[in-house]
Amino acid sequence: MKRRVFLAAALPVALAACGAENIWASDERVRAARYVSPEPPSITLFTVIGIPRGEGGHSALMINGSQRVIYDPAGSWQHPNIPERGDVLYGITDNFKNFYIDYHARETYWVAEDTIRVPLDVADFAIRRAEQNGPGAKSFCARESARVLSGVPGFETVPQGFSPLKLREWFLRQPGVISKRHQDGDPANNHDVLLRQKDGRIVGYNR
Repeated sequence: MKRRVFLAAALPVALAACGAENIWASDERVRAARYVSPEPPSITLFTVIGIPRGEGGHSALMINGSQRVIYDPAGSWQHPNIPERGDVLYGITDNFKNFYIDYHARETYWVAEDTIRVPLDVADFAIRRAEQNGPGAKSFCARESARVLSGVPGFETVPQGFSPLKLREWFLRQPGVISKRHQDGDPANNHDVLLRQKDGRIVGYNR
């Protein structure tokens, strides 16, 4: 999986996780991509779970505040129309959200989408936490997601570990969780998925 840092001013690169790739889109691209969702403010935990053994493969956060972003620590999904800074992906319209899920859901993995509604100021604070956290190193997706959540009001007791499944288990115990399951029959190699996404198609995606 891949990696990416944003800060209000200038966050020293030294704060980035060791070995992480520091992708930094321009201010112009980030501003142009900004997407404001009509849905209520929320924090969503994406968990990629193996089939049939149920092992945890990846964790990421989608945060819907004054804009909607995905914090994808050590993630591998990219799109030419989505600017990225320090593992924060900007411009997450419904279509790109579906692209992100479609990339991870395949015959060997399904995607859990677990959402908690929060006040707007809490969602915006979570976005700032993600922007300031920096890119995650390989296999640190659950730990970096938990690090972001740990400073957000209402999420302070999140476990600090490397297991996407344990992070999800904790998330599901929080009040008001809304859960969805995403699964499709795409082959394990996502090369074809990325090709069709760049072409604007999303064939075979099931909610």
